[in-house]
Amino acid sequence: MLLTEKEAKALTDEILGYVSADDAAVSVESVDYSHLRFAANGFRTSGRQEDTTAKVTVWIQKKKGSASTNETDSASLRALVEQAERFARLSPVDPQYLPTLGPQRYRPVQGFVEATVNVSPPLRARALADVIASCEKEDIAGAGFHQAVGKASASATRHGNFYWNRSSLVSLSVTARTVEGGGSGYFLRNHFDVSKLDVARVSHESIQKALRSRQPRTLSAGAYTVILEPQAVADLLSYFPFEFDAREADEGRSPFSAPGGKTKVGQKVFDERLNLYSDPWHPDLPGSPAAREGIPAQNLYLVKHGVLETLTYSRFWADQEHKEPTPGPVNVILQSTAPPASLEEMIQGTRAGLLVSRFWYIRPVDPRTAALTGLTRDGVWYIENGMVQYPVRNFRFNQSILEMLAPGNVDLIGASERVGSSEAQGWNAAMFPALKLKKFHFTSQSEAV
Repeated sequence: MLLTEKEAKALTDEILGYVSADDAAVSVESVDYSHLRFAANGFRTSGRQEDTTAKVTVWIQKKKGSASTNETDSASLRALVEQAERFARLSPVDPQYLPTLGPQRYRPVQGFVEATVNVSPPLRARALADVIASCEKEDIAGAGFHQAVGKASASATRHGNFYWNRSSLVSLSVTARTVEGGGSGYFLRNHFDVSKLDVARVSHESIQKALRSRQPRTLSAGAYTVILEPQAVADLLSYFPFEFDAREADEGRSPFSAPGGKTKVGQKVFDERLNLYSDPWHPDLPGSPAAREGIPAQNLYLVKHGVLETLTYSRFWADQEHKEPTPGPVNVILQSTAPPASLEEMIQGTRAGLLVSRFWYIRPVDPRTAALTGLTRDGVWYIENGMVQYPVRNFRFNQSILEMLAPGNVDLIGASERVGSSEAQGWNAAMFPALKLKKFHFTSQSEAV
């Protein structure tokens, strides 16, 4: 069972009651997680896990120590605090120590649905059995992963702050392969409400991508006009909003650094139709009531009409720079201020280009330009004269996100929808649109399907 607010408060109060250090912060979290996995059109694993963890961080004369446990009886909690205080006495002075927060006000979010956590095993099995049946009908080998999780989290400080929040998430990814191994499709979606996860769509999209990607042709690497489906955009940009850190920019380590120790705040860095922001109370993408370091979450524009609006200041860096700390993003929404274009409209308006389903194995190359490298996967198609002509083999790419979203490179923007990075299996849910870009850099071919 997930911790109620009353139970979480009692647990944090008990831990803080054992603290003799000068300052302390406590966090507790209970998790209820279940999954069902299938491969080669057959069920493989199913499981459920429940756990409660507690962590305490203490400071003794500004020296820091931390410890964690998943045993919540009184003796274990007392030992937890003793261990953290022992580590603090052995540690050097924490140069970034600031007193923990006093009481804050948090506006609740509505991101928890009980039915998501308590998803019925028979109903889940029947839904995935339908996916398997659809794969078999098309002579496709299907593999997929369905997971559901509920979390109840709380945090408290020795200076009197406390907050509690519950959240839920369900996701389904399906990989569909043609039996001869030459075609592959993938689709992933997630939601906090299990009733809004469209299993039939995930199944249909993955199977159709596999069927349409048979017998791919080889194209030379180079710069192409591309249409990125929302999944591909999520794969590239899910972690990008966390690059908007003021300290990194001030120290010249960021894509938003400018010469002379300055930043690009106030400059147009992206296409003027793009807004990038965090809205903790978005009805389709509820975030958390608390941002980093326990600061109450707020509506936060990082980019507005293409202009860099905000860099986020941690409590330490704000103190150093004599500014107010900034709550970081608690969710990510990329949205167009112009009427959205459909995927079909993007294709019809393309003389020559590529349609990309998703990216994989993405790694940073240069933090100062937000350059990434990675591979296309599970479906790339060549477009000519407004029509999809044939599938092509995969590519490796090297691409700067700043260049990708720069004024002049974004052609069309779709409607934002809830999606998550495929490498994270949908955990980092966000709202992203499809994008048509005038130039995207593919550097070599890949033999992966």
